[in-house]
Amino acid sequence: MLKLQGWLADYWVVGAGFMAASLIAVAPVMPLSWPVFLIFLHSPLYMVHQVEEHTGDRFRKFANENVFGGRDALTVASVLVINLPFVWGINLLALYAAFIWGPAWGLVAPYVMMVNALAHLVTSARLRKYNPGLVTSVTLFLPLSVATIWMIGRTGGLVPQLIGAALAILLHLAIIAVVAARYRSLIVNP
Repeated sequence: MLKLQGWLADYWVVGAGFMAASLIAVAPVMPLSWPVFLIFLHSPLYMVHQVEEHTGDRFRKFANENVFGGRDALTVASVLVINLPFVWGINLLALYAAFIWGPAWGLVAPYVMMVNALAHLVTSARLRKYNPGLVTSVTLFLPLSVATIWMIGRTGGLVPQLIGAALAILLHLAIIAVVAARYRSLIVNP
């Protein structure tokens, strides 16, 4: 298991870059309605963000140094779990939900993107410095997530919007809870 984790830690960001380029390259020929196409775009643009954020393990190192006082609260394993099954998985499930049940049922993707962008902005303002992922949060995440929520939300109904927003917030709260618990354990047992 540790061997797989090490391999993933070494190569997942490069893989994200290649996957983003591939998905963007096929995007023009995707036979999707415009609202479902917007949900589709969340995966490759999130991967572009992950390249900015995680190349050279930058975000994990930044968070541990600037937020957790030099403690290893955000682990390599946590970064992998957050980004691979959760982010990629949620975006894939959102695309299928939008395709099968209607675009509004894929709104979790833009809400996850928006919450992440706001977290980067708040962190940058609080620390008064750049944090890895900030540029793509501002230039990609906010425009795409706002446009998607606005376009789909106008006709999609309130229930899917509330479910998407709630799931995005719960995901981020779960991440914060896990990392905070590890941080507390490192303080108690240094």
